[in-house]
Amino acid sequence: MRRHAVLVLLAMTMAMQKPCIAQADDDFDLERFVEDLFSLQEADINYADFYESLLLLYQNPLNINAASSIELKNTYVLSDQQINNLQTYIEERGKLVTLYELQVIDGFNFETIQKLLPFIMVDSREATTDTRPLIQRVLSERNNYFISRFESILEQKRGFSAPREPDDTRYAGSPSKLYFRYRVSKSNDFSFGFTAEKDPGEALVWDGKSKRYGMDFWSAHALVENQGKFRKLMLGDYQMQFGQGLLFGAGFSVGKGSETVNTTQRISLGIRPYTSVLESGFLRGIAATYGLSPKIDLTAFLSGLKQDATIRESEGDEGPETFFSTVRTSGFHRTAAELSNRRNITERVYGLNITANPHRQISFGTTVVWSQFDVPVQPSQQLYRNFEFRGKSNLNASIYLSYYWQGFSLFTEGAISKSGGFGGVAGFTKNLTSRLALSMVLRNYGINFHTFRGTAFGENSRNINEKGVYWGIKYVLSDKLWLSAYYDTFSFPFLKFRVNAPSTGYDYLIRINYNPRRQARIYAQLRSETKETNAINPDTGKTIVLPGTKNQYIINVEFNAGFDVRLKSRVQWSNYMLNNETTQGAAFIQDASYKFKSWSFSGRMAFFDTKGSQNRQYAYERDVLYAFSIPAYSGRGVRNYLLIQYKAARKLELWARIARTTFYDRQEIGTGLERIEGDKRTEVKFQVRYKLK
Repeated sequence: MRRHAVLVLLAMTMAMQKPCIAQADDDFDLERFVEDLFSLQEADINYADFYESLLLLYQNPLNINAASSIELKNTYVLSDQQINNLQTYIEERGKLVTLYELQVIDGFNFETIQKLLPFIMVDSREATTDTRPLIQRVLSERNNYFISRFESILEQKRGFSAPREPDDTRYAGSPSKLYFRYRVSKSNDFSFGFTAEKDPGEALVWDGKSKRYGMDFWSAHALVENQGKFRKLMLGDYQMQFGQGLLFGAGFSVGKGSETVNTTQRISLGIRPYTSVLESGFLRGIAATYGLSPKIDLTAFLSGLKQDATIRESEGDEGPETFFSTVRTSGFHRTAAELSNRRNITERVYGLNITANPHRQISFGTTVVWSQFDVPVQPSQQLYRNFEFRGKSNLNASIYLSYYWQGFSLFTEGAISKSGGFGGVAGFTKNLTSRLALSMVLRNYGINFHTFRGTAFGENSRNINEKGVYWGIKYVLSDKLWLSAYYDTFSFPFLKFRVNAPSTGYDYLIRINYNPRRQARIYAQLRSETKETNAINPDTGKTIVLPGTKNQYIINVEFNAGFDVRLKSRVQWSNYMLNNETTQGAAFIQDASYKFKSWSFSGRMAFFDTKGSQNRQYAYERDVLYAFSIPAYSGRGVRNYLLIQYKAARKLELWARIARTTFYDRQEIGTGLERIEGDKRTEVKFQVRYKLK
């Protein structure tokens, strides 16, 4: 009785204060949440998997009284110590009866709670299982939708013009990009769906012999969960994530960014549906997770995936031998040459994983995976590829552990490959006080460590030929002001692409966030990265290896201007120094968004002036649902876009987007078949989402 009286008093007191803590409302901006996590935007990466998992969680909030540690960790908001404090509080004092109660739990400051609220709910009742037949649950599920999308470049690319000579190659299909998708899913229950895509230049062909059925790429999956002792049953296209991602890291792994502590540790998510349109890197077949006991899970998986590659021949001891050098990951099948590479090789993957969770503070497991190609891999002859994987088959085995001990969240994974190469990663996170958090990650990936789907923490895009130490810190000065920073030092024991010697480097980030009021956000960010790279000695003309340093600065101001208008102003600039030469680049960006009844409008005007590829400016742009746009602002020009969203009915939503880049320093855009004559590039995109429930 006393506890409930305290809670009522706390709620009344906090309700009179500004800012107040309340349930998440329609003002929550999931895209902004993701943008904050991925503040280091340096490439046009597909974020769809990560975005969709957060969107599904937003549409189906966790019951915080029953959520597991993994589910809470997967919000990327809470540290292990905060999760432990929450679960200890519930064990000792009973289930939460209101979200206001979060404020009395040690480590839950205002900023943390505000980020967490969109993904949680409070339900003090005992969890009940939906015993209806699967088909009834599927038919009644609200998260049941169909998406159709059309994209195109209005200016004509050379690849779509008429051939000038009989043997002149052009793209086989139309300049439009088509995308279709259906999915119905419910967390911890089921997921069914398919995705189809045709890239610009690809032809719509129905040909059973070449296994081309209309769209160039098709993907489908069927997943059911918690069927007796089977935790998950998967058929179709899927991903997996175990341990720290050395062997399997599903989807996009959050690495170095403005969230410097909570994103350093990977989460064992197990089997996950694959819903992206990237045409490589996933698994296609069957997988299942079986509960050997309430605390021990066994996962078995089998995959057979055809992938693109150029098949070559060489003379061997017993005559001609076929091989390929690398898997082609672009997914483009527009020309005769690209079509000749289509689905030339088959990769088969078999494996087992055992994960044990004897207590909520400890988890450990092991994974064994066998990969086999039907055509041997023979890397190209460049010296830096001397230790790359070669042959037909690869065997990997790993063990991993995560343990919460006296406020430290410890995690590690070690793995070996058939070559004898070793890869290892270990680290910790620690809330030193309610306002100060610290993280550290060590990694060592051998020059002959071969893993095909690993995405563990690192500087390289692959976990090979790297050693490093990362330190992250986050300090909350007040509810309105906090600081995040990291320092990462790394080395590459062997040669790399465009680095003709073993090399070293380091980078650091400092970001200050200030939210003077609920509808205003300001941050300033500095990132500096120094990496050794090839350079030309001006005296001798020979290639030497020198350190190149890039400094990048961002100032961002966002606020609500009233009348449902939100403005965001951003300036970012950089300089790159190599061999006593300095180049610079800058972008000035103004965004505005407006909501009126069923309509939403977002737009941008950006001016940019850059010199050299190292000073390209990357900035996230709002896009249609499940699509992300992070173009490179390169050269000198202006870029504008307008995004319109209209909720035509309860079940029907429409999007239209147009973006144009005008260059002031060229009269020709792109090269080869992608070349556009002129100084403008205009993109249009239309999307329809229809909800079946």
